[in-house]
Amino acid sequence: MGQETHDDENNRNGINNPNPEQVEEDPNQKKKHNKEEEEYFSVEKLFETQQVPSWTRQLTLRAFVVSCVLSVLFSVIVMKLNLTVGIIPSLNVAAGLLGFFFVSIWTKILTKSGFLSQPFTRQENTVIQTCVVASSGIAFSGGFGSYLFGMSDRIAAQSKDTGDTKNPDLLWIIGFLFVVSFLGLFSVVPLRKIMIIDFKLTYPSGTATAHLINSFHTPKGAKLAKKQVRQLGKFFSFSFLWGFFQWFYTAGGDCGFSNFPTFGLKAYHNMFYFDFSATYVGVGMICPYMVNISVLLGGIISYGLMWPLILNRRGDWYREELSLKSMNGLQAYKIFIAIAMILGDGLYNFFKVLSRTLSALYVQLRHKDVNNILPVAGQAPAVSLEQLSYDDQRRTQLYLKDQIPTWFAAAGYVGIAAISIATVPHIFPQLKWYYVLVIYLFAPTLAFSNAYGCGLTDWSLASTYGTIAIFAIGAWAGSSHGGIIAGLAACGVMMNIVSTASDLTQDFKTGYLTLASPRSMFVSQIIGTAMGCVISPCVFWLFYKAFPDVGYPDSAYPAPFAVVYRNMATLAVEGVGSLPKNCLLLCAAFFAAAILINLIRDCIGKKRACFIPLPMAMAIPFYIGPYFAIDMCLGSLIKFVWERINKAKADAFVPAVASGMICGDGIWTLPASILALAGVKPPICMKFLSRATNARVDTFLGRS
Repeated sequence: MGQETHDDENNRNGINNPNPEQVEEDPNQKKKHNKEEEEYFSVEKLFETQQVPSWTRQLTLRAFVVSCVLSVLFSVIVMKLNLTVGIIPSLNVAAGLLGFFFVSIWTKILTKSGFLSQPFTRQENTVIQTCVVASSGIAFSGGFGSYLFGMSDRIAAQSKDTGDTKNPDLLWIIGFLFVVSFLGLFSVVPLRKIMIIDFKLTYPSGTATAHLINSFHTPKGAKLAKKQVRQLGKFFSFSFLWGFFQWFYTAGGDCGFSNFPTFGLKAYHNMFYFDFSATYVGVGMICPYMVNISVLLGGIISYGLMWPLILNRRGDWYREELSLKSMNGLQAYKIFIAIAMILGDGLYNFFKVLSRTLSALYVQLRHKDVNNILPVAGQAPAVSLEQLSYDDQRRTQLYLKDQIPTWFAAAGYVGIAAISIATVPHIFPQLKWYYVLVIYLFAPTLAFSNAYGCGLTDWSLASTYGTIAIFAIGAWAGSSHGGIIAGLAACGVMMNIVSTASDLTQDFKTGYLTLASPRSMFVSQIIGTAMGCVISPCVFWLFYKAFPDVGYPDSAYPAPFAVVYRNMATLAVEGVGSLPKNCLLLCAAFFAAAILINLIRDCIGKKRACFIPLPMAMAIPFYIGPYFAIDMCLGSLIKFVWERINKAKADAFVPAVASGMICGDGIWTLPASILALAGVKPPICMKFLSRATNARVDTFLGRS
């Protein structure tokens, strides 16, 4: 979507001219024609009569009240996905849509009562979206489903290591997040002009969100937005009520619709079934087709082929008496092969983005003219300031108006880093102060690299930088000095920095395209991050206390990546010598396969690459099974059929329908957790038995 936008702007400005005959036309006539064409296509011309509010007026009380409510909702959704499958779709569209919905209702009520003092603007909508995404982003970068939960006794018991542990506690989690989550924001603030104005990076997600918000606030767009909100409300209600209905049948283990043996009991025992989750269906509608197909393919390869074959080798490859969950048996193959694929995919994309970043920087720095545009994603050659479209001139003028002083950003980074270096070792004694200092010395460079690479490719490699920190600090500390906890804590420090840096630059791009002030965006990001540092731990604590089996493989919330990250840290400090037979060989094969698949994707061109699976997505079901892939593929099928019937309606309403399904099911988790904490249990257990087992049960009950 972002690429199409840039091409449209270039065509408007006469940069890309497919008709050679037009080159000879009269310059005045051509200028007049281009001006008329620009006025017809210009976004900012539509808003020309609207005065842009000052940056302080963009930060309204109602914006942050709505942001707080949505932050709780989105944190619950992200936390649920963190603790189940680990796939987090982009929620920017839902944040912008729901922000528009809530504030529109607010303003309508105040208008009718005569108390409306300030109209709802696209800049305020952008502030809400920024705050919500910043807050809910902490639910991911906070490591509640990965490195942070991986420190606990519960996860360590499933791993083969006997290293140190640190169990979750609300106070230290909040303190840790507050001292590490703000550094990334200050690290990229001095580079905001370079990223957005000089380099003109695309940031596709930020661009798409900006166009969505702009469309909401045009007269025609507002009508469409109201229809989208109605669809979102319908499916929100359906999803919430469906979750409530399912709850009545879950009085016990393996009970309820989420354990429905859709394809038979044999397939069910191999994790192939449809679990009637509105969340996963909605996620499947948002995620690209190939992500969902890759997850299903990974499930077929692992649970359909590999694990049954390895299970038949018990007694040869590993001891026959070991349980299926033993880290010296089948469980080791599941976890370490998944780790190998994740590392192979992550390292390949890391070096790919790094090489593109360095080559693009080299091209940029070779030219002294700051108006040059990087040759990224097929963009046209650079144009001078006079040749910029009306939209670009207007946006650039306002973007540069409210400067954030460089000294302020530098002082903020140094001050917070000093506090963090002094505080983090008290939270994690294994992570010495000089480990944290080294991380913070390299962090600005890595934050820039991640933010720049995200602008080029729309990929944030925060998890990859985190795993690099695990191996670097874990190996440095060693097993005798708490290397496992040190590596996991270092992962958290690094992930928070590079993740918030890329999120902020994405939001700067959104603000640039909606004329939101950089100052209001920065303040909104700060407030959203502070909200997230409190809301996300509280939401995690609610899950942790309401569901005592969180983190166990057979629970509704297995937290698969917590085990993966724990074993990465173990691997960093102890090596691979204790793996079962042929496990290392299989890991090496899948590591190489992940790199080879990515290489093939990049070599065959974009049109054919859409048919090649994604190794990262394939790796997820290797550990937790493919059950959620059935739901996600159903979401893809619904989207595919809808696009074939009416593509325009599908493009307009699929995000709203999917967001409603995800939000409704996610918000039901809150009352379900409260009921669990209050000791209220469902009245019915719906369980499925084979015919022979059912006959034995009937006989037993008859005798009773």
